[in-house]
Order: sequence, then C-alpha cells, then structure tokens
Amino acid sequence: MKGNWCKALFVNLSDGTAEIRGLPEEWFRDYVGGEGVAARLFLDLAAEGPDPLGPDNPLIFAAGPLSGTAAPCSGRCVAFFRSPAGGTLGASNGGGHFGPALKRSGVDLLVITGAASSPKILVVDDGAARLEDASNLWGKGVAETEDAVKARLDGSGWQVASIGPAGENLVRFAAIMTDKHRAFGRGGPGAVMGSKKLKAVAIRGTKTLPIADPEELREAAKAAREELFAETFVREELHPFGTPSFYDAIEGLGILPTRNWQRDEFPESRSLLGHKAYHETLEVKPYACSGCSIACGRHTRIRKGPFEGLEGGGPEYETVAAFGSKCEITDLEAITAANHWANDLGLDVISTGQAVATAMEWFETGVLKEADWGMSLAFGDVKGMLDLVPKIARREGLGDLLAEGVKRAAERLGKDAEKAAMHVKGLEMAADGVRASKGEAVVHAVSPRGADHLRPYASSIDAFGYREPELDILGDISFTEDGNKGWVKPFQELCMATNLLGTCLFASITLAVKPSTWAKLLSCALGRPVSKEELLQRAEAVINLERLINARFGFSRKDDSLPARFTDEPGRDGRGAGEKVNLAVALDSFYDAMGWDRETGLPEKDTLCRLGLDWIETA
Repeated sequence: MKGNWCKALFVNLSDGTAEIRGLPEEWFRDYVGGEGVAARLFLDLAAEGPDPLGPDNPLIFAAGPLSGTAAPCSGRCVAFFRSPAGGTLGASNGGGHFGPALKRSGVDLLVITGAASSPKILVVDDGAARLEDASNLWGKGVAETEDAVKARLDGSGWQVASIGPAGENLVRFAAIMTDKHRAFGRGGPGAVMGSKKLKAVAIRGTKTLPIADPEELREAAKAAREELFAETFVREELHPFGTPSFYDAIEGLGILPTRNWQRDEFPESRSLLGHKAYHETLEVKPYACSGCSIACGRHTRIRKGPFEGLEGGGPEYETVAAFGSKCEITDLEAITAANHWANDLGLDVISTGQAVATAMEWFETGVLKEADWGMSLAFGDVKGMLDLVPKIARREGLGDLLAEGVKRAAERLGKDAEKAAMHVKGLEMAADGVRASKGEAVVHAVSPRGADHLRPYASSIDAFGYREPELDILGDISFTEDGNKGWVKPFQELCMATNLLGTCLFASITLAVKPSTWAKLLSCALGRPVSKEELLQRAEAVINLERLINARFGFSRKDDSLPARFTDEPGRDGRGAGEKVNLAVALDSFYDAMGWDRETGLPEKDTLCRLGLDWIETA
C-alpha cells in the first residue's frame, strides 16, 4: 500500500526481543495513519486498562503518510500511551525531525512494551533494533544525553528522543524531548519511558519513502505552501515572530489566563512579554521542524543578568504564559531560564507552569502553609517559581507533591484545594481562555486526553472570527453562546486529520491549508483519489475510536467537565467579563452534532455503524 509501509517495529524491553510485523492494510485505509493507526493498535494492546506506569502500558510512536515528505509542516509524530496524568489515553504530538526518521527506517510505528531491568537506549537503524546500556546517562539532562548518544553511535543522521530526571522520577507530566527542546509533552509520556527504564530512543532511517507519486506531491505541496503564506497571521506574525506572537494576539483579545485563571487579561505585561520585547531582550534565532517553512520555533540565548549565556529552544507562547501571566511574572529572562531548565529536566512546561501557579494560589488562600513546607510562594515570586522547577523534576519537598499533578495534589490536600487546581481529567490546562470562547470550553471538556487547546483551537472561530466554507463554518458565531456548538465538529475533524497525516496543527488551526488541499496531498501519497469528505470522515472515525478507548477506562459524560472557576464564577475582566460556561447546554449541543448519547456521552449505534466502528463493544 503506497503512502505507508503498513509495518510496525515491536520491541519488548523485558526480554530484549524485537521484530517487524505487518499491520492490516485496512487499518491505514480506515484510520489513515499516525495517531489513527496508533489508536487502533492501542485498542488491541491495552483495552483492559494497564497501569500507566506498569510494563504492560505500550508506548507507540507513529508517523503519518505525509511525515518527512515534501508536504508543508510534515515533521510531526505522535506518541500514544495510557496517560499517567489522568488515566486517559495519551496522545502527545511532537515535532523536530524524529518522525521523518522513523518513517525512513521502513516502518510506520515503533511499539515499545515491557520494562528493562536497568537503564537502556533503544537504537533503531533502518529498522534493525538493539538495546544498549544507559546506566552512565541515568540522572543526566536531555541536552547532555542527546549529545552523548549521538557521540556513541557511528555515522550521522541520528535523531534522538530522550527523557531527563523528571521522566526517571516518574513525574506524571514528564515529557519526551527530541532536538533537545521539541516535546512529546502532554500527558506524561516521559514518565512512561522512565517506568520502562528507557533513557533514550535513537533512530536513523535512509529508506526512500513509499510515496505513489513524488512529483505530483511536490506540486501539491507547492500549492499548499502558497495557501499557508496567503494567511495573514501565518505570514505576518507566526513566521517572523514565532509562537511568541500568540501572546500579543491572545492578551489583546482579553482571553489570556492570568493569576491562575482568576483574570483573563494582563495588559501591563504586553510590553514586557510580547513578541517585540521577546526579540529585543533575548538573542533569537528561528528554528524549523522537518519540512516546515513557517519556522515558528525559537532558539534563544539570555544576553544579560544572572542567567547570562543560558541558551536553548524556546520559550514558546505556552511557556511565556505558563510561567508568566499565570504566575503574574513579567521577568522574561527568568521565564526563559525556567523554560530552558524545564526542557533539560524533561518537564512539560504547560503542566509545570500550571502547577506552580496553582501552588501560588494555595499559599495565598492558606491551603499550603510555610510552616508545613519550609517555603512560601506568592504571585509574582520569581525566585519561588525558579526554585520549584527543579524541585518538581527531582521530587524534592513541595515539588514531590506537585509532581503528582494538580488533581492528585488537590485530592491529598483536601476539598478546599480543588478550587485552584485547573485541570480536566487530570491534565493541567494550557494558556488558552474559555470564558470568551465557549467553543474552546467544549473542546477542553470533551478531549480524550484531558485539557486540550488544539483539537481544535476553537478560539480561531468564535473568538478570532475565522470562517471556513469547506467546513461549512460560516455566518455569525457568538463566543458567548453556550449552545450551537455543531461547528466544533468539522473543525475538530480537520485538526484530527492533520494528526493522522503527520503534519502540524499550526497549518490547520489557522485554517491556512484547506481540507481539500490536505486530501490532495494524501491522494498523491497513496496513489488513489481521496476526497475532502473521505479524509474528514476517517478523522471522525478516529475521534470516536478514541472516545471508545476512554470508555474502556471508565470515562463517560461525567468526566467531560471544567474547573468550577469557569462554570460557577463570572469572569472578572477581559472579553469574557461577566461570563460563565453553562457546560450542560454546550455539551448537549456538541453531542447532538457528534451523534453521541446525551446521557452517557458515548457514540450512538447509528454513529458507530456509519463510521465502521460497530464491531467495538461499548457496554
């Protein structure tokens, strides 16, 4: 089957065995590739709900049919697992160059099971796998680990995904890092690797990709890049200024989470944390993932002050907001230092910043007391924030409590703590407002991996005003309306399709590359015509498949929730001032569009039949 190898490399760390197995071609027809085929395989391997930190929890890396091709933004790869953060499925999407290397090794998926008895490196060279001792790297940071692994291996072209001390210490939101600063960040995949005593995966691939019509794909890719740069935000903000440009846009609209979500705007910070200050304060170089002409990443070096000379990737928008506005900190150099430390320690910066902001509110309200923890913390406390980052990674003092995630920490501290624990299904919230984007509120609530701001980034529609005729998203759409959420469905399908293809969501959440263009690119890869409708329906099938996987783990409508701060407390400022989320109304509207039962939140029988999923037991 062109476009995919229809093969997976299975590695069992418990006994050291490895073999390449064929996968059914119909899986790639029905679920496209990438996250879709990973979800389908995961259903077979882990439907009984393994302990997220146990040897039976598979860790699946999956590349899509466009990974590493001429298609724009084609450097993505997904890590699929059961999440230590919330017990949901975990689907963490990473950039860099790891995914294309996996695809060029002659397989679509790398499936890691079992657990080693001592630290290991998994080396995959054109599909041939071996394990090497990593005892001398255990305890090392990501940058030192990646450099040491590449120095150990013969030749060039190696791509490394590794964990830092956070993964080794089973921090429930530990990340897997590649290119030293690109993250498989959300949901704790680094802790899964740590539980398996797997320090790093090094992969090299030299095989020609199985593309049906490379020349036609190059022509289609050229047209897609033209679409990409015809979009104003991509051309004038994201490309020249990177993701820090989001800070100005989101704060300017009044939907910036501030002071642990107590506020939704932070105007006094824009001149200090916005993209102009970012590029003036730091020494900045653009960074591009494989196949990407946007180059939204930033490599930065701190020019002056106590952290002078410290350098690394980022901070991206989410980090600036997580350690900045959420904590009411405006010291960009300190935020950058926290970012670089977190990356090297192997922490998800989104969850880490949210954990620090939550702790700040807990000290403010007396849930945490200095006498009990030997420290205090307040909003705006730069030193306290910087102290906590390594403590979380090493599980020291208060860091050990926060390393469990804000949901578990709140449960241990008692009922008064839950008010400040900003999470959904155990996953900490990213920095994207929900009071002034009721579509984003729905997305956060229903996402199978917990709090999720990109599947889709619904604020593009109801807050920023984008429309897309190909998705039939047209006309007046109110950011304050709780009902009328049917438009989220096709946008969600577009973003899932992007994940299946192995391409970047920034090309889709901006509605720059059109659904029909993605379908054309896939057609060139497969050598058969794929319509926009077929691609979106296959994405819809994967969305429902993931819903069913979570149902196996006990999740239902009761878990499609939001923190009470959004449902019970009116917004204080920003565009959502005075707004609350009536989640029951919003969910009913969205469920109706999806063909999900209003009582259970599960797909109805007609929906499963239409999508070819009726063979999966739902009881």
